[in-house]
Amino acid sequence: MTDQVLTGLEGGVLTIALNRPDKKNAITDAMYVTVAEALEAAQADPAVRVVLLRAEGEAFSAGNDIGDFAMIAMSGRPAGEMAVFRVLRALAHLDKPVVAAVRGVAVGIGTTALLHCDLVYVAEDAKLTVPFVNLALVPEAASSVLLPARIGHVRAYEMFALGRAVDGTTAAAWGLANAALPAEA
Repeated sequence: MTDQVLTGLEGGVLTIALNRPDKKNAITDAMYVTVAEALEAAQADPAVRVVLLRAEGEAFSAGNDIGDFAMIAMSGRPAGEMAVFRVLRALAHLDKPVVAAVRGVAVGIGTTALLHCDLVYVAEDAKLTVPFVNLALVPEAASSVLLPARIGHVRAYEMFALGRAVDGTTAAAWGLANAALPAEA
């Protein structure tokens, strides 16, 4: 396991924490592998009753590490073999609740992964964004289906078409998060 993803089991709660604060927790392929392994192990481990996703530092995640993402794309490796898909499959098949705790920015997969969580709690001043239009990319992680189902077509279209960030309070009001909580001091 990489030290860029921390895991720990206490009282039935498996915590998976992104730990790359110097890069705003931008996620590399190696980090996805570690997260996928932790989720797959959680599925098989009866001691795990719930999974908590969180991050170290001031940001939940700046999304994919673009340099790492580009290097993999140029390697000729089939896109379907990217470890991010292993994480998404593990989340989809996990029969234990997944709770996300978000503070700071959640960009791209940092936001779209939340659509695969059972409970999402955000800081009031968190900033959630799906900037795919600005990157000339299509929405990822089934978000073009899941986001409108969660917050409605009009709001989802606004987020996708304008690449506009929403704060935690708005995310909770729209139903993207269960609650917005005061940011930690």
